[in-house]
Amino acid sequence: MRTAVPLKTRYQDILTALVRAYIDTGEPVGSRTLSQRRSDALSPASIRNVMSDLADEGYLSQPHTSAGRVPTEKAFRYYVGCLTASRMTAAESERLRSELSGLHSVEERVGRSSHILMEMTHNVGIAAAIPALAQELDQIELVPLSGDRVLMVLVTRDHMVRNRVLALEEPVSVNELTSIRNYVNRNFSGWQLDAARQELLRRMEEERALYDAAQRKLQLLCQKGLLQSDTSPEVHMEGASNLLGLDLHLTRETMRELLHALEEKKRLIDLLDRFLELPLGELQVHVGLEQVHPAMKDLALIGMTVQMASGLPAKVAVLGPMRMQYERVMAAVLQTSRALESAQF
Repeated sequence: MRTAVPLKTRYQDILTALVRAYIDTGEPVGSRTLSQRRSDALSPASIRNVMSDLADEGYLSQPHTSAGRVPTEKAFRYYVGCLTASRMTAAESERLRSELSGLHSVEERVGRSSHILMEMTHNVGIAAAIPALAQELDQIELVPLSGDRVLMVLVTRDHMVRNRVLALEEPVSVNELTSIRNYVNRNFSGWQLDAARQELLRRMEEERALYDAAQRKLQLLCQKGLLQSDTSPEVHMEGASNLLGLDLHLTRETMRELLHALEEKKRLIDLLDRFLELPLGELQVHVGLEQVHPAMKDLALIGMTVQMASGLPAKVAVLGPMRMQYERVMAAVLQTSRALESAQF
């Protein structure tokens, strides 16, 4: 395999200018266009020679014989490697942080973050909170429903709220539910969920003779999943329809497959996990995502992993075309991530 040779300064300048021109126009870029954009006196012929060399190195392609050049995936990777995200003003930073602090659950903040990213970039905004395997109980609420069902609202110390309907074989009164709720909250708040459930089952066995009537109802709830929580990530995505207006060279069927893939929570988590693996707070840009889905070949992902004030890790990202305004999107991801990280509950 041939080792990549660092580009000469003139080649770097021309390649960067060509990528920027292509991002702005979406059209193949010719040597005359680049010559007019430069402040020096480099001729179109000299630029053509450089472009020919860049094409030989795999940075440029030529759609038609008479057309200009188009940057390849390799060119976009080089380009984004030279960029840094711009910083937001202190006022804008405080506005975002205040907006997220006004929301009182992880679900609301994650959902709002994805919406903010979509609005700021006009691409696909994605945000996900990743619950720990050992979540700690804050409190539960038990609400009677019709048909001998009970709604369990489980709140953990990392500010995640989970709702689950427990279907019972016999009715449980409001007073019994209140008694059970108070007992669990008084005895197990602050416990890891698995440990709390195991200890609750142990106590029920030991105290069977003392609390036979109330214990039976508690046992019913335990059998149906009391203190069991779904630990799947909280994922929100907004703006998938923005992909419809892009020239991704996809057939209608392939575009349908792409949109269907983005609707799958598992696929989104796979996308975030695969490409956002670096330490907390490090902005990452990935160009070409065909490893996740063939239709994502011409897409790019910009994102980072942060830790929310509750201690819960979160991934924030923007999915968009390879031809995007990278500086603007990088800034939006950085700004939203920092606001989500610093917003207090």
